[in-house]
Amino acid sequence: MDFNNIEHIKEVGFTGFKSVRDLFSDSSSIPKTKGVYLILNTESKSDFLAIGTGGYFKGRNPNIPVAELKSNWVDNTIVVYIGKAGKDGSNATLQSRLKQYFRFGQRKNVGHWGGRLIWQLKNSHDLIVCWKALPSEDPRKYEANLIQQFILQFSKRPFANLAN
Repeated sequence: MDFNNIEHIKEVGFTGFKSVRDLFSDSSSIPKTKGVYLILNTESKSDFLAIGTGGYFKGRNPNIPVAELKSNWVDNTIVVYIGKAGKDGSNATLQSRLKQYFRFGQRKNVGHWGGRLIWQLKNSHDLIVCWKALPSEDPRKYEANLIQQFILQFSKRPFANLAN
């Protein structure tokens, strides 16, 4: 997959392409089915915040030092996070998982620890979210495959993916 080309990302079935800011106020366009999603940074440069807008889930500080943010950063790609929603036996949907993620990004005490680094980007509300509904596939496998493809191209995980 070409992780630096929105047209290619659309060609492989991702839809949405809405800003975090827009989805904060209206998430009704996000499907109520399981799937995977990408968080995209279409700006060529990003500034990091020492204190982001992530929530303190279970009292844990979601922020990491700016030096670590810089170390995690991946140049030459627009993809900053690859996430999933749902699995067999789970009621999680793209809509419910992304709403949870957005609430976490508004300093709420919500269980969405994965991907928290995007909330330390100065332009986090301008990031673009797209998703691919996978009603009959396992999003965990699809996400793992996307992350492995990313690692093959960039020799590291996407910026906010702290685990494979």
